[in-house]
Amino acid sequence: MIIEALKAFLIGIVEGITEWLPISSTGHMILVDEFVKLQVSDDFLKLFLVVIQLGAIMAVLILYFHKLNPFSPRKTTAEKKGTWRLWGMVVIGCIPAAIFGFALDDWVNDHFYNKVTVAAMLIVYGIVFIVLERRNRRRLREAEAAVARPRGRHARLADGDIADEAEAHLFKITDVDDIDWKTALKIGFFQVLAIIPGTSRSGATIIGGMLTGCSRTAAAEFTFFLAIPVMFGWGVVKCIKFIAAGLAMTTTEIVVLVVGIVTAFVMSVVAIKFLMGYIKKNDFTAFGWYRIIIGVLVLAYFAFESMGMLP
Repeated sequence: MIIEALKAFLIGIVEGITEWLPISSTGHMILVDEFVKLQVSDDFLKLFLVVIQLGAIMAVLILYFHKLNPFSPRKTTAEKKGTWRLWGMVVIGCIPAAIFGFALDDWVNDHFYNKVTVAAMLIVYGIVFIVLERRNRRRLREAEAAVARPRGRHARLADGDIADEAEAHLFKITDVDDIDWKTALKIGFFQVLAIIPGTSRSGATIIGGMLTGCSRTAAAEFTFFLAIPVMFGWGVVKCIKFIAAGLAMTTTEIVVLVVGIVTAFVMSVVAIKFLMGYIKKNDFTAFGWYRIIIGVLVLAYFAFESMGMLP
């Protein structure tokens, strides 16, 4: 039991970190599965890999509890209405996933859930991040140059003000509360792309957010919020199917589930705080290169394995 709990602890670490960083939790889980195999039933394993995400969701709910709570006594009436509006945008953003995601899930798993697809998507979206951020840097420099031009003989802006105004010029939406229903729906369609393994749900929605005019911070926060109904709903569905099938967990499996969820929660808190702090001063280029490197390693590892060059 202790060995299985340690394995669940390691899986929880990977899940908590990779779920929110745009680097594909599926790709990393495939690699982890090659070295860390839980001694549990197949039915429980399918349940575990989905339900462990509830720990990640709890991290979002706790970190953003005040922002997401429309009943907070510390909010004014206008702020409460704003919170309800934000939840409305989240619901709209989840519509594409609810329609296409559930409809295509089994078909995608049958045709695309393989190592080559995962590696290819890691590399492809890594390239997309790098190209997109290079475009953003070029446009930001142009915006800063335009903003920095004197507006009069004595009118000049401080460097920080120039950067802020240039970003506002580059991204029409710099606060998640300003996302409208059209933008939310567009980001929701990008989220559907994540049904292909290796894409990364957070990666797809962040890219979608930036392409539709959201700043990195607004895109990342909306990505966190979109995950709440999608991942929570999928976890509940898996639990219902497990119980409806008349299945039961062993004592070891219960321990594995609890350890995995708690670990995923703790690591998600760390990952979310890190990401939000990181993107205030940096872009997503480093994540793009990381995805490419991991994708190449995945291809190389399984190529060597197929040639019998690995033990």
